[in-house]
Amino acid sequence: MNPQLHTVRQAVRRRRQSRGMTLIEILVVLAIIGLIVGGVSVVAFNALSDSKVKVAYNEVVEIQKLSEQYMLQKNDKCPKSMADLKAAGVTARVKKDPWGEEYVIVCPGQHGPVDVTSNGPDKKPSGGDDVNSWEDPKEIEAAKEEKK
Repeated sequence: MNPQLHTVRQAVRRRRQSRGMTLIEILVVLAIIGLIVGGVSVVAFNALSDSKVKVAYNEVVEIQKLSEQYMLQKNDKCPKSMADLKAAGVTARVKKDPWGEEYVIVCPGQHGPVDVTSNGPDKKPSGGDDVNSWEDPKEIEAAKEEKK
């Protein structure tokens, strides 16, 4: 066998082995990474939205209890806002809902002595996404799932 031919074959083999990735291979890898990042982003966004609703529900229930305590101290006088609760020393801070809006306190409430509401993500009353002290979000989600 010709030694030059053998050397040329070895050079060609080395060149093939040392080649990097092709453009298509790089694009496929980037597409896969993009799909993974997109999927993780959707899951994280949904988890954040759910956690805001849970925080709002816990706070409306807490504010309802604080309002009832205020009413006991003030001879059934209803607090008009969180500022009234703070001024009376019932709470240390004025809370806003997770969307940056004031909680709505209604006395007497239609569902109890005090109804407390967050207007939810749309920041509008009765927008269908309100968080209310008398409605457990778990029950609302279960009812939505049953309708599907």
